[in-house]
Amino acid sequence: MKKGNISIFVPHLGCPQQCSFCNQKTITGKQSQPSAEDVKSAVATALKRKGYEYEIAFFGGSFTAIDRKYMLSLLTAAAECVDGDRVKGIRISTRPDFIDGEILDILKKNKVTSIELGAQSMDDEVLKANLRGHTSADVENAARLIKEYGFELGLQMMTGLYLDTDEKALKTAEKLIALEPDTVRIYPTVVLKGTYLAELFDKEIYSPQTVDDAAALCTKLLPMFEGAGIKVIRLGLHASDEIKRNMVAGAYHEAFGEIVQSRFMLNRVLAYPPGNYEIKVNPKSISKLKGNQKRNAYFLMEQGYNIKYTVTDKVAVDKMKIVRR
Repeated sequence: MKKGNISIFVPHLGCPQQCSFCNQKTITGKQSQPSAEDVKSAVATALKRKGYEYEIAFFGGSFTAIDRKYMLSLLTAAAECVDGDRVKGIRISTRPDFIDGEILDILKKNKVTSIELGAQSMDDEVLKANLRGHTSADVENAARLIKEYGFELGLQMMTGLYLDTDEKALKTAEKLIALEPDTVRIYPTVVLKGTYLAELFDKEIYSPQTVDDAAALCTKLLPMFEGAGIKVIRLGLHASDEIKRNMVAGAYHEAFGEIVQSRFMLNRVLAYPPGNYEIKVNPKSISKLKGNQKRNAYFLMEQGYNIKYTVTDKVAVDKMKIVRR
């Protein structure tokens, strides 16, 4: 069966402060708070789609920091839907400073299987400048506890925050890798209306990343995580009309992940000297290799590469085989 998420967004609830980049109602496109009945309805709708198994995923806010009674109502409704067959478990997203033994006991009792922490950066100067309200030590402590309790650990990082640099981002990646998460999401910063970053941008105090800047950095981050056996499950924010309407600046593109993968594949070819090559690639990856509007293919031709592209199922989706002709 294919795997999917039944996503339940809980915007803004539980956040003790407003981070520099945050406008959750814009990011999620949701204005109202979900109820227990909404959870059950979302699961019922998802199960009508055959051939999929699911994880119920609470995203958008700081799940373990919301009103305890409300949190338990959502969790109880979700737990009742977990059958071990088509609904495998529950994933939550939360802040690292709202994780402790008590809350982990509650989550374990209610069939939560995966916990994602919004680390964003492991540089304390960057965290403070962006009003995160927690430190890198909080991330380390929460990650350790989550793994001790046997949950799957996911970590989220951002690039291009105020006072962040590529060098700091690479250091953040190294520190996150040391925590041995199962998964990672990488979100380049998008500047939204009504945020502190928008104010800094308007005052010309803050210069956000462009899509090209973020993609170039992510081509370095991606092999770091994958080389450590950590799966990168998301590159860039999900496509959203709300983001388009409210975006002031920053690194947003609906196909950001594919842009990064395309650049990564191009860099792998450029590691070889110009010449005649055959590149064997999976059918699902040929468009990424050649690039949007075949830009990679044309660029390689200009640089002296004469390439024969061979499409074959014998090569894994995330691999390619380069042979000199």
